[in-house]
Amino acid sequence: MLRKVVIAALAIVSLASALATGAGAQVSFKGKTLTMLIGSEPGGGTDASGRLIARFLSKYLPGEPSIAIQNMPGASGIVSVNHFVRRTQPDGLTVLMGSNSTIDPVVYRNSAAIYDPTQIPMVGGVARGGTIIFITSAAEKRLYDKSAEPAVIGTIAGMPRVAMQPALWGVEYLGWNAKWVAGYRGTNEVMIAFDRGEVDMTSTGNIFQIQDRLNSGHLKIVNQSGTFENGRFVRRAEFGDVPLFSDQMTGKITDPVAQKAFDYWSALASSDKWLGLAPGTSSDILETYRDAFRKSVADKEFVELGERISDGILPMTATEVRDVVAMLAATPPEALEYIKGLMRKQGLRTQ
Repeated sequence: MLRKVVIAALAIVSLASALATGAGAQVSFKGKTLTMLIGSEPGGGTDASGRLIARFLSKYLPGEPSIAIQNMPGASGIVSVNHFVRRTQPDGLTVLMGSNSTIDPVVYRNSAAIYDPTQIPMVGGVARGGTIIFITSAAEKRLYDKSAEPAVIGTIAGMPRVAMQPALWGVEYLGWNAKWVAGYRGTNEVMIAFDRGEVDMTSTGNIFQIQDRLNSGHLKIVNQSGTFENGRFVRRAEFGDVPLFSDQMTGKITDPVAQKAFDYWSALASSDKWLGLAPGTSSDILETYRDAFRKSVADKEFVELGERISDGILPMTATEVRDVVAMLAATPPEALEYIKGLMRKQGLRTQ
């Protein structure tokens, strides 16, 4: 059921010479060094997944090319995608590893973004086994006590990522006593702030980052998004009786616009990482990449290594990734404005 994969990412490439040979010619990357852009800092889930995928793409792409990793963090991934669509030739020599933040219309429907994710040819993707919001054991009681000092939620700059967005709803609908501190560059910085006591709670989908803290009792899991299976979210067994966020919200929403906003979150949470090629890439290069990706995620060693990054990872086909991108692109402006309204109400900046 749950198979392990790791985000789609990876530089691969078909040379210009392979392109020029015409229809029916086999794409080969022999002797080439491909570049894989990763739109986040080293050490986070997107980076870990991308590096793993690059290792196996190198194995399964024709010609077994080497792959160089280039991290390009900034603005919730916007910097990397902007660079990719402006500077990358559609020759397969560069591939982009992105996260769901860059296909989030709240993120890309602003003046800083110059790309349309529906125009990016998708190789494949990965949906992990859900994310969690966690809090220090010492701050847990304050989250439910309005007379106490608010628990501090740590998040990166810009729009809270999908794993952290349930906190917006928790404050608004579930009575959480919490306030936000934003501006951290990435996952690693938030985790450092958490360990230093600057923030009390945050989120992750990377179990490897918090397993020791869980084992020591230093933190408690507040809720989980769950694994998306057969059209609905289900609990991850390893989290025991930790509630699903969707269950916590049952019966709480009565406003139709708010419901559309919640549906937007659900679509976003059903995916995680994606691997794409430059707009205009030929079909032969694209299909070569997709074939290598399918072989990569089916590789036994790949699955075993992927489990160390995050349990419950599920591979996504290119069609499944495109469907999620299309659903998010169809999100009505009023639903996104509702999300932004929650952000402004809770002291977060938004355009």
